[in-house]
Amino acid sequence: MRGHAGFWLKALSQPTIDLTLRTDAGQLTRIIESPGLSLPQAELDALVAQLRTVAAKTLPQESLTYGIFSGEPERLARAVVTVISEEESGRPIAFNALSVMAVPLDGEPAEVTHLGLVMVDPDVRGQGLSWVLYGLTALVLFARDGLRPKWISNVTQVPAVVGMVSDTFSDVYPSPLPGARQSFAHLQLARGIMARHRAVFGVGEEAGFDEARSVITNAYTGGSDALKKTFDIAPKHRNAVYNDFCERELDYARGDDVLQLGRIDLAGARRYVMREVPSGSLPALLAASAILALQRLVLPVVYWLDDSRAFGTLRPRKQDPEAIR
Repeated sequence: MRGHAGFWLKALSQPTIDLTLRTDAGQLTRIIESPGLSLPQAELDALVAQLRTVAAKTLPQESLTYGIFSGEPERLARAVVTVISEEESGRPIAFNALSVMAVPLDGEPAEVTHLGLVMVDPDVRGQGLSWVLYGLTALVLFARDGLRPKWISNVTQVPAVVGMVSDTFSDVYPSPLPGARQSFAHLQLARGIMARHRAVFGVGEEAGFDEARSVITNAYTGGSDALKKTFDIAPKHRNAVYNDFCERELDYARGDDVLQLGRIDLAGARRYVMREVPSGSLPALLAASAILALQRLVLPVVYWLDDSRAFGTLRPRKQDPEAIR
């Protein structure tokens, strides 16, 4: 109990996250924010070596040259890396590398957290790691930043991932779910991401972008070529609506991706905790309790009293003039 409580206390208090938690029997999960800035070079090299170990098992005949594998310090400086390792041997078995992107929205600077590259050692697939790799880090960042809604993005052609994002996060577009629509905010962010951040997800300049459908055409030309899949081998979702959506909207021979945008907010965090996290997980219970308590009692007061950061239409009392340019 004390160990899990300490995890969340550290997550809420650290300016730059570096946390380790036992997420399953025999498995340790480490979340490192901005490792390119926060880790000494020797530790950074060791972390990258862990990621390459998993990548080599996942794509033994291929190599990736984008994002955290590009060798560019800026990529690791803006990344949030989650690594799952075997507790006894220390062997890395899976990772997720999120990236934080600066994108203008309504004339103001905004941050979008890209869900990033996920790789799992084939030897441990099917062991229920997706709740850690796709949601835990986003939940920790959401809690650390005062439970303020955060924009997230996702680029994929995998129906299982399209469905996971649509089911977990709020206000997701594109999605086959009823009520999904593209707001002007979605469109602005998508345009900004495609104009400034293609390298984050390995999409070359020659790739096209269908704004109305939020589909990247001919996407696998910027270092992510090894990830291109056919529809037949792309992992499917248990809900056929997502499989049908991807088959209908994406040209797999050409190599299309959807660019999904959504938000993690209290409703999304609650869905994630209730649907994705194993019911016996103590961190899930702690997170659920904190979310429900804050939603009902504390959160409105916190938002109102904090005049240093923006929330919705509320603006901070003092703004950095450099950030507005």
